[in-house]
Amino acid sequence: MAELTHACEAVSKSTEDLEDELDVSHRRARETILEAKRISLLDEDDSGEEPVYTTTDVGRSFLSAIRDADWGQVSTILETRSPHYGAFIEVLEDVENAGLDTLLTQLEETQEFSPYSYNQTSVEVLGDWAERLGRVQRNAFTGEYYLADQAAISANFHYLLLDVYDDLEERAGVDLRQRYLSIPRLREETCERLGCTRDNFDGALLALCRQNVGKLELSGAPMDTAAKDAALGIKRIALSEEDGLVSTSQSTQQVMAGVEQFGKKYYYLAVHDRDIEYSQEAT
Repeated sequence: MAELTHACEAVSKSTEDLEDELDVSHRRARETILEAKRISLLDEDDSGEEPVYTTTDVGRSFLSAIRDADWGQVSTILETRSPHYGAFIEVLEDVENAGLDTLLTQLEETQEFSPYSYNQTSVEVLGDWAERLGRVQRNAFTGEYYLADQAAISANFHYLLLDVYDDLEERAGVDLRQRYLSIPRLREETCERLGCTRDNFDGALLALCRQNVGKLELSGAPMDTAAKDAALGIKRIALSEEDGLVSTSQSTQQVMAGVEQFGKKYYYLAVHDRDIEYSQEAT
């Protein structure tokens, strides 16, 4: 979609022009053109022998946000212009945390009297793009979707972290209670409960450890530690350094990463004293 909008930015293009420029089939070109028109990224001029397409003002705003790597703005444009994407975000706002089956059921119910339909594949695609754009995160261990808020780290972060720590410790079993718990698992669970981004969680955790030396301990791990394991990967998006306008990639690396401080990587957290304090001003 971005490459198509970019191709029509300077000069109007026909379907055949776009097939050649983007190296796609006629059917794929038509599908993408129709979708770009539907969400107001392209205008059609059918006054000539064959229709030609030109990028709209909305399309130029879309491209400007991409060039600035302002993925939040890209998501906002899609929420406003794409009925499917907008409905996905609205449903997730209502249910807060949901797996794929729940989202599909809710979308089918809310869109019952609209011309739009959904299936498992379409919901997964919407979730993937919302995740790439940073609007949504997906728990890499449970698959639950939730909206991500850059400002979700609150003053009671330390209390919530202790609650998550306790829950994860209990799940290990009465006879297997652990003092050192996986930071990736703590991250995924805490981010889901708070709706915060992973980067903000890492910053808050490191600040909390600095403010409570001796009470909290970060620990390293061997290369093959189970703390790095995750069921799902994270969808990410980046500007392309090659011919295309943007490229996307999927990686589990961010999920499997611990936290880094002073050049050292840590994968486990231990709580030695629960009487801890947290100051956002010191982060």
